[in-house]
Amino acid sequence: MSGADRDDVQRFGSVIVIGGGCYGSYYVRQLRRAVGAGAAEIDRVIAVDRDADCAVSEVLNETPLGVELVVAEWRAYFDAYLASAADDPDAYGRDAIVPSPLMPHLMGEWLVQRARARSGDGNVETRPVEHVPPVPWERAGADGTHYVSFATWECPVNCVEPRTCPHTRGLRDWSLPVAIAAHAESEKAAGRPIVPAVLHCRHRTYGVGMFDTAEVIEADRRIASASADGDVDVVIGTVSHCHGALTRLLVAAASGRGGSRTGYISRD
Repeated sequence: MSGADRDDVQRFGSVIVIGGGCYGSYYVRQLRRAVGAGAAEIDRVIAVDRDADCAVSEVLNETPLGVELVVAEWRAYFDAYLASAADDPDAYGRDAIVPSPLMPHLMGEWLVQRARARSGDGNVETRPVEHVPPVPWERAGADGTHYVSFATWECPVNCVEPRTCPHTRGLRDWSLPVAIAAHAESEKAAGRPIVPAVLHCRHRTYGVGMFDTAEVIEADRRIASASADGDVDVVIGTVSHCHGALTRLLVAAASGRGGSRTGYISRD
């Protein structure tokens, strides 16, 4: 049976690889291997890096999958790309984004920026995450991002988070998207309602982790909908099963549009 006939083939439009250095070039090689093996069908791969001479530049035209290198700052690229996707989500419905382990919380930054554009700077702010989902390891970053992990050990960067954890040798019975959803329910019960806006980075093919562009657009829609009728406290997460970055976003109701501040906001 050919790859095109298989039900388990991963099919993508554009796959956006964040960074063209050691991580990005590794992901590009793996995507090429997936296409060559018939495990994935990809219209195009775009690597985004500010350095025109990054590692990806040396392998742009190799078969079986050509790669386009966009020389740009990550934030500027995603400002334009995600705005276009928000305007025409169907056209980007098959796209996916491959994050870099060392990147800032780019998706959180974009979602905060979108909230500011809708509600005005005076009605939007970010604050430290005060109540963290119950995980064994967590730490606040200097930029306000809060990092969480189910691992208290150092994981290899190419771990695909299998059901049997390579470190513990036991069942991986944890998942951050599930934990954040449960955390939101417990916060609501405690009188501190939050809206989770979670992007789940899954290892989709040949060890390459990615989330769909549509997930980012849905998170933006979710935040806009939740803030339309009143104050809202949002936890934005870009997470895998084991690790994640969280940004806390507060959006106040515009004058005459909603009720008084609730949850976290009323206590500060």
